[in-house]
Amino acid sequence: MIDIESEVFTHVATVVRDKYPKVYMTGEYVKSPPSFPCVSLIETDNQVYRNTRDSGAIENHVQVLYETNVYSNKTAGKKSECKAIMALIDSEMEKMGFTRTLLNPVPNEGNATIYRMVARYRAIVSKDNTIYRR
Repeated sequence: MIDIESEVFTHVATVVRDKYPKVYMTGEYVKSPPSFPCVSLIETDNQVYRNTRDSGAIENHVQVLYETNVYSNKTAGKKSECKAIMALIDSEMEKMGFTRTLLNPVPNEGNATIYRMVARYRAIVSKDNTIYRR
């Protein structure tokens, strides 16, 4: 199985933590963030890219989907903080070769005082971990 989740998470987390040292970064879904700001970055899909299958190998490439959620609970400026963090993540994902397919604010279930944004990114990844834009 072609798996680049750790590399993607580590790269993005390093860049975000450099600019936001108090950020809580996780590679798992967060229902209720333990601290703020909070970022979750998860690989939500990893499927064989059928166009490059051959008789010798069923998995020459995979199509991956990453989802990131950014949460802020600031009294003033929570939307701005989410947008700034998301812009940083977006820039890094683009540099790595991902294409953003979604970027939306979403209601945070259970706590309306938390501002939340979600983004999704797709790419094709080869056996040698080269990332191609879709």
